[in-house]
Order: sequence, then C-alpha cells, then structure tokens
Amino acid sequence: MKASTFVYPWDVNGDPGAADRIAGLGVQQATLAAAYHSTRALTPRHPRHRIVTAEHASVLYPTDARWEGRELRPYAAGDWAPGDAFGDALSELVRAGLEVHTWVVLAHNSRLGAEHPSTSVVNAYGDRYPWAPCIAQPATRAYLVDLAVEAALRPGAAGTELESLGWYGLQHLHAHDKTGGVPLGDAGMYLMALCFCGTCREGYGEHGLDADSLAAAVRAALEPLWRGAPDDGGWAGVEKLLGAGTAVATRAWRDETARTLQESAVRAVRAAAPEGFQILLHADPVTYHVGANPGVDPEHILSVADGVVVPCAGGPDLLTPFARARADAVIAANFPVVSQMGGSPGTLAADVARARELGATEIRLYHAGLASDGDLDAIREALAGL
Repeated sequence: MKASTFVYPWDVNGDPGAADRIAGLGVQQATLAAAYHSTRALTPRHPRHRIVTAEHASVLYPTDARWEGRELRPYAAGDWAPGDAFGDALSELVRAGLEVHTWVVLAHNSRLGAEHPSTSVVNAYGDRYPWAPCIAQPATRAYLVDLAVEAALRPGAAGTELESLGWYGLQHLHAHDKTGGVPLGDAGMYLMALCFCGTCREGYGEHGLDADSLAAAVRAALEPLWRGAPDDGGWAGVEKLLGAGTAVATRAWRDETARTLQESAVRAVRAAAPEGFQILLHADPVTYHVGANPGVDPEHILSVADGVVVPCAGGPDLLTPFARARADAVIAANFPVVSQMGGSPGTLAADVARARELGATEIRLYHAGLASDGDLDAIREALAGL
C-alpha cells in the first residue's frame, strides 16, 4: 500500500539529513508544498531554525510569464522559502529515492482578500472572509485554474494533490482564532458559508432566489443558533432552518460553481501534463461541506480526477462513498500523525488496516516535518508492518 507524507520545502532545504530521514520512514512518496497559505510551522530537527513563519499565501518557486499584466497573481514567498525552494527540496527528496508530487493550496489566501477585497466571500451579514476567495467570480476562477496548472506541474513532479479547490467558509484555523464561542454546527456553518458577493447574488437569481430576501432568511435562520439553540446538523438541519426549497436552490448554485471549477482546473492541468501524471483532489463526499477538503459528488469527481485525498482525522468512514463510486480510482486516506496536533501515530497500523477495508488504496500522513522524533518512530514502526 503506497504511503506518502506531506512535507514543506523548509523542512528539507538546509537540513542535509532531512530527505533520507523522510525516506527512512517507509514512505514511497513525498507530497511537497508548491503553493501554500500563511502558516507558523515548527521545525524540530532543522539545524538552522526551529520556527518558520510564512507571512502570507505564496508560491514556493519562481513564477513564469503567464502572470504578466494580471491584477490577480500569486505572491512570491519571502525569506521562509527563497528562490526555487520547491525545486531545491524536490531534488533532495528524489535523491533519497522518493517520488515527489506537488501539494497545491488554491482557494485559501488571506493576502489576496486583503489586497483585493472584492474577491472574497461575503456572508449574509455583509462580513467579508478575506481568507476565502469566492470561486464564482470569473477573474478568481481564471486565477485559480492557472495557479493550479503552474504549481502542479513543477519540473520533476510525478503528480499533484490539489487542496481547497472549492468553496471555503467561516472555518479558517487562523492564528488566535476566536470564532468557536457559539456551536453553530454543520447546518450553521453552511449558512455562514453562503456568499453574497455580486456574482453569487446573480447566481441565486438564476435559481429563482432574490438575494436580498435570501440574505434576510439566512440571518433569521441563524438567530436561534446565536442564542444557543441546538443545531440539528446535516442537510436536514439546513432545510429546517432555511426551508427545503430555498436550501436546495442555494445548493444548486454552489454545487454547480464548485463542480465546473474543478472540471476546468483538472482539465487544464491534464492538458499541460506529461503522460501518466496523477491528479488527486482533497475532497469530502458531502457536497455542501466547505474548506480545505471541499464537498464533492464522489461519482462526478472520480470521473474527472484520478482520485481523491480523504480526511480521516475523525475516522475512515468518508472513504466509503468514494470507494463505491469507482473501483480503479486512487482513494488516499489522510491521517494526522502529529500527536500534539490531534494525530494518533500509535494507532496508525490499525487505522490503515481499517481504511483498507473501507476501500483506501493509498495513505497520506500529515506531516513528517511537524512530527516529533517519537511520532516518527511510531510511524516508521507502523509502516514497517504493512
């Protein structure tokens, strides 16, 4: 069973032992960040630093001429990933015997929202989410498709894993996040993710909804949750809060928008890629879910991409809809393995066995660079037994 671990370029560059240490875990692949959002990351073994602060979303390689004259374009990294940081790390990982795939974060970019506020998701209260580009806007869609192609097809990469290729919402995991005081639940999070930018307002109209009336209905539906009423959860909870017909119309607009963006991005990457280049999407089988693993229809997405990377932090049940949809697809179970960040490296062998029973064909480990020595020992032991 093929295993890959996620890695940042700064985990490898400047550390002569990093690539061999990663290969020594027993993985066959490194999924290496080529375009990534802002973060503050620990580097517990690096000989030159212990903390890397990526101040904004950036590409970790030099961009090409496709961006000349364009208002929306990727940002270069600062001193956390100078030059061709991705290419330098790839060379070391390949030297250690690892296949390298690009890890590309797309619709998650706070600097883009700060500098171009009109590109952001706007909720029913008029609040903007600068970390969440609205994927319905034509200029944003063109930017995301071109970024997917450029970042995915770095020289030497054998495949790509596209993250955040869909709607993003209230959830951000931002530094010093203070948004968890009221338990909105699944239904509340959907309502808070509905976008009311100009493009989305027109889109709702195409599905028979008046945008002003819809925004008022969303605010009214959320009011009991702000006062502490329980969220019934799931899609039934959305329909109860918003009304079944209205809820279905909002989902029709959002599902179509995400689906066509995913089709466009994968098609563009495939058209420019060499033969055999693998294209996976980080995905959730519940279509109205938002975030780094956006909701998709399993049958549809597996007719477009070669497979999916599925979050398994809460267990492997999300694998089943994808495994049922297409027998020959890559279904990669993504396990957090950093114990101090909620991972469970000590149960990895059992978790992988269960994931395999539910249809997983590969595994992903988050994240070799962030893990402690003890976590790495547990990972190494688990993979040796597979």
